[in-house]
Amino acid sequence: MKLNIAVIKGDGIGPEIVTEAMKVLDGVAEKFGHEIEYTQLLMGGASIDVHGVPLTDETIEKAKAADAVLMGSIGGDTNTSPWYKLEPSLRPEAGLLKIRKALNLFANVRPALLYEDLADACPLKKEVAEQGFDMVIMRELTGGLYFGKRNTTVIDGVKTAVDTLEYNENEIRRIAIKAFDIAMKRRKSVISVDKANVLDSSRLWREVVNEVAKDYPEVKLSHMLVDNCAMQLVKDPSQFDVVLTENMFGDILSDEASMITGSIGMLSSASLNETKFGLYEPSHGSAPDIAGLGIANPIATILSAAMMLRFTFDLDEEADAIENSIKKVLKDGYRTGDLYSEGMKKVNCSEMGDLILANI
Repeated sequence: MKLNIAVIKGDGIGPEIVTEAMKVLDGVAEKFGHEIEYTQLLMGGASIDVHGVPLTDETIEKAKAADAVLMGSIGGDTNTSPWYKLEPSLRPEAGLLKIRKALNLFANVRPALLYEDLADACPLKKEVAEQGFDMVIMRELTGGLYFGKRNTTVIDGVKTAVDTLEYNENEIRRIAIKAFDIAMKRRKSVISVDKANVLDSSRLWREVVNEVAKDYPEVKLSHMLVDNCAMQLVKDPSQFDVVLTENMFGDILSDEASMITGSIGMLSSASLNETKFGLYEPSHGSAPDIAGLGIANPIATILSAAMMLRFTFDLDEEADAIENSIKKVLKDGYRTGDLYSEGMKKVNCSEMGDLILANI
């Protein structure tokens, strides 16, 4: 198979970790008889430096022409980087919001898995961590509060800011269908998270999710208020399989889920549209404080590349090969600095990529 992949290496540690993911992808392609064509694109701060904007129309068109996009982290130090002296619409993260909208990437898939060999890194009580957990958070990505109308005005001499939380039934239905489809490939459980005791948007959310559930009789559906979900994630994360929720709730809950795995450097992410196309990136940030030092953890990006093989190209065996290699490397005691503890074998970013490649 020929894989046409657009690559956005991004900012900070982005180029380092994406390079390792490409190394692993090339090894997989060689072993399984595939051909990969990469198209290098700029976005975020790297694009600002060259084009003066975080995302150009040409980059969007080239991304659309690819089968999938593999991306590193975007952004820099908000206190010191000149990028953050620009108006908000010209800052690195504006490019991220724009490309999600332009590519119709409405479904964000963020797995949170506690690896057995990393259980000691989990900040939860030992008896909770020992139960393990393996969940996927399905976050609606192009609607809700982040994309609603907003303004700041002066009313009767008082500054007043308004952000609009808006969803229609079609936006809810399509993300719900994605969640139930993924649940069918997992443990067939969906917990839909909302604030239906307060918000009209959440009441519509719950109504539409219930309608979609009728088409998936094998999947168990339950509903949970967002504040309770935040508590349950640290009390008993093993109860979750697929968590379905709206944009802002998903932003917060997925970060919480990432931290109980022990390191955000282990978490992959996919943003999908209604076709097989997806944008794949690590869940963590650009870590400008360690950029260029070669010590970043590339595993989240490599796992994102595995998700790309699975979701966009339907190459499950190839994705399994990457995921199983990572498990073996961790079992053998190799760790980057963010995961290192006494008795382990400390490796740098490139060495971790080489180890994962060698086990495929």
